Amino acid sequence: MTGKSSSQPSDTSHRRNDSFLLDDEPKAIAAAENYWKIMIVDDDYEVHAVTKLVLDGFSFEGRRLAFLSAYSAQEAKELLRQNPDVAVILLDVVMEGDDAGLRLVRYIREELKNSLVRIVLRTGQPGHAPETKVIVEYDINDYKEKTELTAQKLFTTIVSSLRGFRDLTIIDANKRGLEKIIEASPTIFRPQSLKNFASGVLIQLAALLQLNKNALYCKSKTSSFAATRRQTEEFQILAATGDFAPLADQPLKAAVPRRVLARLEQALTAKTSLFCDDYLVVYHQSTNGSENLVYLEGPRQLDDLDKRLVYIFCLNVSAAFDNLSLNLEIEESQKEIFLTLVEVAEARSRETGNHVKRVGEYAKLLAIKSGLPEQEADILRLAAPMHDIGKLGVLDAVLNKAGRLTPEEFEVIKAHATLGHEMLKSSDREVMKAAAIIALQHHEKWDGTGYPNRLKGEDIHIYGRITAIADVFDALGCERVYKKAWPLPDILDYFRRERGGHFDPALVDIFFENIDEILRIRDALADIKAEEA
Repeated sequence: MTGKSSSQPSDTSHRRNDSFLLDDEPKAIAAAENYWKIMIVDDDYEVHAVTKLVLDGFSFEGRRLAFLSAYSAQEAKELLRQNPDVAVILLDVVMEGDDAGLRLVRYIREELKNSLVRIVLRTGQPGHAPETKVIVEYDINDYKEKTELTAQKLFTTIVSSLRGFRDLTIIDANKRGLEKIIEASPTIFRPQSLKNFASGVLIQLAALLQLNKNALYCKSKTSSFAATRRQTEEFQILAATGDFAPLADQPLKAAVPRRVLARLEQALTAKTSLFCDDYLVVYHQSTNGSENLVYLEGPRQLDDLDKRLVYIFCLNVSAAFDNLSLNLEIEESQKEIFLTLVEVAEARSRETGNHVKRVGEYAKLLAIKSGLPEQEADILRLAAPMHDIGKLGVLDAVLNKAGRLTPEEFEVIKAHATLGHEMLKSSDREVMKAAAIIALQHHEKWDGTGYPNRLKGEDIHIYGRITAIADVFDALGCERVYKKAWPLPDILDYFRRERGGHFDPALVDIFFENIDEILRIRDALADIKAEEA
């Protein structure tokens, strides 16, 4: 290899295809995932040509090289933005400026935050960038003078650089997998937590077997998914990658190809994990009876060490699945207790059916649409149905009176807000604290004419304002001992009239913007009439 040559191309037409010159395959851009990407950044055209000639036929761990050519630091920046998975950069120092290459190093490490790519500095003018200074001040991985970079040394440099890149990408993939699993921990009671955990398992397992795309080991993108079912339910796909990515959240039997289904059924029948030449099935049955499957396929045959690592990894995964399943069971039990409790209160006032369930779903929808975090919206979905829990303390004679209430009787009814708050306020649980607020404030009105404390505007907690809309909308559409059900147009007219009166105007706007979704909830949870039961 020589120093900087005066042989420069007179135009850029020669660059049309050699951005991806894969030996004799200039059109193999689509197959770039099967190659190691090597970027040559040098303003001397001969350097590009000689480098490609010397490395012709080079292969490392079954993968050949894909070359990207840049003739200036600016061109290199654009190529790097388009190709974040470049493995090695052979970088000249002096190009459009005496320190163009060094400034490019800073850009890669500090602006692109790319710490994985291996940077080999090649210079024909070491005086512009002394090795002792550059190696300390710049995050480069090797320094070569062009005069010393023989064919053999270039070969050695590329091999050592690719090894470093390979190892770092495996570490990075493991880190991202761990981050996903850690992400799931604080939100373990959320329905999404199991999905996050499953996604993390796929990333970890693929990286462990060196099949992950980002580890650049595979000859095609790794495809995998995780599925689960409880007792009599059908399997549902929780998370998926690669070719299976579009299948997430779908029923397993309807989504996966027949060949995959046959493999899964084999594992299910034997109730064991399968380790085969080009795929694996991880099977686990939780202590509560739920079954979990992880399926991963790739072109690399698993050796004994791979199988041992997977076995050890799956012991930990199994324990984690058990803990997650237990937490989900606890969550479901809590929901049933809450709903049973509020249904008891509703039954005392002869307001049966799915009223409380609909109120919870309406409340969650309005919470999300108004910008509350999903975790908070889930809390509201459980808490809102408890708005009338104080009715447990109201006499039946008043609660179920068919005629008009006297002023004294109305005062008794109004007391249910305070009674409900007193029942719930002592708990430290987030759901119960939210329910206490709702019980006390769901009859307050935006204009200050509500009860029990005549709160006005934003002095009313957002939980109370949301539940007021959810409760009134559903109650008006239900038949009660003291009234007939209202037709939908009359209910919507009432909300228009009470925008800024009874209800928060901003929430009323959100209510109307999402009325179609609200009506779908109403229809999905419609009450079963006596003659249909």
